[in-house]
Amino acid sequence: MSSEIPSIAEASRLIQSKALSPVTLAEQCLERIRTYDGKLNAFLLVCEKEALAQARQAEKDIAAGRSKGPLHGIPIAHKDIYSTKGIRTTAHSKILADHVPKEDATTVRKLAEAGTVMLGKLATHEFAMGGPSFDLPWPPARNPWNYDHVTGGSSSGTGAAIAAGMTLGGTGSDTGGSIRNPSAWCGVSGIKPTYGLCSRAGVFPLSYSLDHTGPMAWTVEDCALLLQAMAGHDPRDPASASVPIPDYHSLLRTDLKGVRVGLIRHFHEQDTKIDPEMQKSLDAALGVLRDLGATITDVRLPPLSQFAACCYIILLTEAFVVHSTEFKARFNDYCENFRDRAALAALLSGPDYLQAQRLRRQLTDEVRAATTGVDVLVTAALPGPAPTFAASNKWAMFKQPPLPMPCNVTGQPVTTVCTGFHSSGLPLAMQVIGHPFQDATTLAVAHAYQKATPWRAKRPVLKAT
Repeated sequence: MSSEIPSIAEASRLIQSKALSPVTLAEQCLERIRTYDGKLNAFLLVCEKEALAQARQAEKDIAAGRSKGPLHGIPIAHKDIYSTKGIRTTAHSKILADHVPKEDATTVRKLAEAGTVMLGKLATHEFAMGGPSFDLPWPPARNPWNYDHVTGGSSSGTGAAIAAGMTLGGTGSDTGGSIRNPSAWCGVSGIKPTYGLCSRAGVFPLSYSLDHTGPMAWTVEDCALLLQAMAGHDPRDPASASVPIPDYHSLLRTDLKGVRVGLIRHFHEQDTKIDPEMQKSLDAALGVLRDLGATITDVRLPPLSQFAACCYIILLTEAFVVHSTEFKARFNDYCENFRDRAALAALLSGPDYLQAQRLRRQLTDEVRAATTGVDVLVTAALPGPAPTFAASNKWAMFKQPPLPMPCNVTGQPVTTVCTGFHSSGLPLAMQVIGHPFQDATTLAVAHAYQKATPWRAKRPVLKAT
């Protein structure tokens, strides 16, 4: 692929006008995987034969006037907790090393029906929590901006592969920040949709009441296109919401006149203090939003620590339940990070879990009451740039309340967008948070910001294998 790696929207326009072949595009992505993934470890499995067959069929269908829409012929890849029929799906774990599902996850099927070309399966933290880890059958994905640094998790391979231009988009999941963390640290775009908007059927669970599925891509516009295909009611997911699905792409905008932005200043200035360069980047981003016509007021929510305590108790308890049988039989076959984190739930009681769920309802009500006068909320995505692998440890996630966690508790939609780069060369990012099922608004605000800033013109410099 040339140095000009197209976004999904750009590639779609070229494909639909017959100026770009889906086969050529797939071959270019596969060549980048061969050239660079030996060091990045973003893919657990590359489905070259299947991808080229799908690309050829897409080219044939489009030439015959049977276009399926803007995603037809677009190469994507799936986080390896998404079940793929007849294709190994491991959750990056020894426990499922030979697992081959008999059917696709609902979102995998829907994206295939939209005409996407599936390049393969992407690295994750084990079962979407145990990472980054080196005691697994496959190594962890590395950050394309600096290979000594982590990607963020747990949708680690998705963030790395998109930033490296090896795929144009991909799927992620988010239980406490797992779409937003790698989106922020790898400098890509991602949306954690409203809880229940996208089906989780066929996606290996971590926490039934906190898990979200959603897309990641290079641009916010691309996320809107992917979300269009993924969203919708699914009776196979008991938490799936039956709500109208708008045209997310048509609702994107380049001005923000009349948009009311609430700044959750205390999250990133008091509760979990951010890097000075992250603060400078966020302040500049707020200036751009003002220049685009938005009004910005401070909004105060409950302390970040309350959301974190609530989220951790629910997450750990539900994860422990999911894995209780395998824990008894194969505890040491899990990586150290996963088993030691999840085992903390053995110290929690039934009343602890119920009290956390009660607190969740209270926090959600308080957020709703505090945000009636704004259209979106803004705060930092993470405290600063991605740390090194050497600085990571299994307890790092517990050292301070995570900035992404509140919206897993409340179920609100969040779009993560790059706000520039640290002096180290690593990306920085902010979160744009919406009201439930106002995913289109978060995408519109993030897209307007992204179109007004130069950050999408910069890609990481990669090392060939």
